[in-house]
Amino acid sequence: MSSLTAPALQQCVLNWLALTLTPGLGPTRGKRLVEHFGTTEALFNASLTTLEAAGIPAASAQSIALGHSLKAAEAEFDKAMKAGIKLLCLDSPEYPERLLEIYDPALVLYVMGDPGILAAPGIAIVGTRHPTPYGLGMAERLSCDLAARRLIIFSGMARGVDSASHRGAVNAHGKTVGVFGTGVDVVYPRENKKLAEQVLANGGALISEFPLGTAPTPQNFPIRNRIISGLSVGVLVVEAGEYSGTRITARCALEQSRDVFAVPGNVTNKLSWGPNTLIKQGAKLVATWEDVWEELPADIRLALTPAGPDESKASGTASLFDSASQEPDMQPHERKLFALIKADQAVHIDELVEKLDQHLSSSEIFSGLFELELAGKIKQLPGKNYVRSF
Repeated sequence: MSSLTAPALQQCVLNWLALTLTPGLGPTRGKRLVEHFGTTEALFNASLTTLEAAGIPAASAQSIALGHSLKAAEAEFDKAMKAGIKLLCLDSPEYPERLLEIYDPALVLYVMGDPGILAAPGIAIVGTRHPTPYGLGMAERLSCDLAARRLIIFSGMARGVDSASHRGAVNAHGKTVGVFGTGVDVVYPRENKKLAEQVLANGGALISEFPLGTAPTPQNFPIRNRIISGLSVGVLVVEAGEYSGTRITARCALEQSRDVFAVPGNVTNKLSWGPNTLIKQGAKLVATWEDVWEELPADIRLALTPAGPDESKASGTASLFDSASQEPDMQPHERKLFALIKADQAVHIDELVEKLDQHLSSSEIFSGLFELELAGKIKQLPGKNYVRSF
């Protein structure tokens, strides 16, 4: 469809957009309707009788035949253009090919940022909204390591594992895509506004299939999960309970013939049920970025591998977890503290005081923790527990 002229492509986008705004039509029914008529143009030129004969609800047929759908689409298109949001329809040359492979692709994608990266190879990292420090650390670490190797990180911008995954990619100066369950102009949760800005500043993208202004209603989030998995080469599950929405994403991945990866967890923790069960069912166990990398198709690995060896740069993210000696900007007492604080397990302040009793005074410990937190190197969790930020 890349041979379409600009006016023809714009009309095509308007037609597909009109379908998404037509009451009673979802992505699957809308796509089948276009296939039935041959083109979107033929569909919107059809009479009310012809439309009703196609088996769609009466309200849908009337909205199309009377021009209500197209009128709504024109207003929505203008709003998107004024906000700098790009619209990709199924006929757009930039519409990601992987998403076209799934059973029910979004008829229209609203895109903030670079639409080109949607077609690049990437991994979806998903999990619970209430992870343990271990889950947060693993999501951020794996995301950082994979993004440093030029894989796109796809996730849902939700609290918990999703946010940690986006942060990891940002920290690696890599690219990440947030798939919203709201309108692309509605950042949810609100505290992720700064993170969303960082994603865009790094050359990433924010996308949604929902109209502008769509509020965060619960039913929208499971619907968007098929987009997260559909865009990716594989889906990596970090932590998820038995009834977590993450299971929907994993099921979508299997239905879409995507690889499923999982980070094993403590069997006594209920949040380990999801990944551990997936591993029992055949998901690939992931402890480090290499476990994902080795499973990628050879052509993708070849395309992502730099022309010259630069392993020191690529592996620099992992070293943050192994040694505080890589932090030359720290004071000696800060370096001692940082060496005892882990990314995947919280440490209580009393434990730090006890271990450093012979080396640092209480005032040095407290000031060091304050400076490390201020520098963004560690985070304080409830109950005076500390973990590394990254």
